[in-house]
Amino acid sequence: MKKVLIANRGEIAVRIIRACHNLGLETVAIYSTADKNSMHVQLADEAICIGPAEPNKSYLNIHAVIAAAEVTKADAIHPGYGFLSENEEFARKCEEEKIIFIGPKASVIALMGEKARARETMQAAGVPVVLGGDTEFTDLTSGLAYAKKVGFPVMLKASAGGGGKGMRVINDEKEFPTEFNLAQNEAQHAFNDNHMYLEKYLPNPRHIEIQIVGDQQGNVIAVGERDCTIQQHHQKVIEEAPAISLSEKTRQKMFAVSIKAAKQIGYVGAGTMEFLLDDPEHFYFMEMNTRIQVEHPISELTSGLDLVELQLLIAQGHSLSFDQSAFTTNGFALECRINALNAGKVTSLHLPGGYGIRIDTALYQGYVIPPNYDSMIAKIIVFASTRKKAITLMKNALDETVISGINTNLDFLTQLLNEQDYIENNTDINWLDKLTKLE
Repeated sequence: MKKVLIANRGEIAVRIIRACHNLGLETVAIYSTADKNSMHVQLADEAICIGPAEPNKSYLNIHAVIAAAEVTKADAIHPGYGFLSENEEFARKCEEEKIIFIGPKASVIALMGEKARARETMQAAGVPVVLGGDTEFTDLTSGLAYAKKVGFPVMLKASAGGGGKGMRVINDEKEFPTEFNLAQNEAQHAFNDNHMYLEKYLPNPRHIEIQIVGDQQGNVIAVGERDCTIQQHHQKVIEEAPAISLSEKTRQKMFAVSIKAAKQIGYVGAGTMEFLLDDPEHFYFMEMNTRIQVEHPISELTSGLDLVELQLLIAQGHSLSFDQSAFTTNGFALECRINALNAGKVTSLHLPGGYGIRIDTALYQGYVIPPNYDSMIAKIIVFASTRKKAITLMKNALDETVISGINTNLDFLTQLLNEQDYIENNTDINWLDKLTKLE
């Protein structure tokens, strides 16, 4: 591997470019016409425009992305997260064109993308699963019939989904047609795929995920867990590592089943097993994300590992240099997602610094945020010895952050961190949606 094309944009593209440069790899940025002045375009060794602003004509256009790799003679592609990162057809096309896809094989993406087969794989590894999820559908009639079979309330999800897009809680039959159409349209726009599935809805769980890494030699480790319970409208807002709600017994059980399942499917690269924790001892498999996650930095800080660098090394055939028995995590990490509430020009910018603070962003002063893509514009990540210290550090970091010219959720995040239920960890995945006073 000598030259990596990054099939993405924004902060994750910048993150990957930096990791490539640290390993001496050349980089190629792709960009839409709306992103011609973006930071990832400026940081890469080469950049090539692949189409107009609409995602399905640029970042979701498989033919255009592959053509860009061929024109620039890139021998590898890193998909980042979102867009084509979990697209089986894209991964398979890379394999056909002899381009290294930095992630698992297309067949593994297909296996985990087909929810029924993914559930069967998890069950074979001894992981309990939520009722439902074993049927995909594209039409309203089939979806409603399946919802009645599972029993309301249900959670409707996009089969190709992630990031909360194409997801709806539906309480009864009357709501189903409207919510189904809204969710399916959202899925089509975000992933260019309108297949849906649904599961029985658990009203008060926590969202726990296990970060795993596998090499081409069959070794798999669990890097640690993350608590992603703080969500608004199914979009993650704050993530933590480790998950203090877990007992050590449950943590080790989640690690063990995640590793076992990853080995069974021959998983290569960084991936995430996502679970719903119904109480301190009972958890249920939701899905596996076969890509790097938005919240990967908190696992990096607590583990001391560079997960993107590991992805690049594993794709080149390097094996993991440690096993699970020798692996430890330390401290506490917290991540806040900074979202733009409108498109526009960043007229002034000051980002926090100091010991224990990390910023992942593609922002710069004078940058014009386009209206065509996800609203997340930065991630503030802090690391401290305890959760209490990390929360204090995050409050100070948010207070120091200045992003002028656009509206952001900075004040909202500060209010959230001061909520007593959050401070005491008395939350579930529906907690934030119920806090109307923070809207």
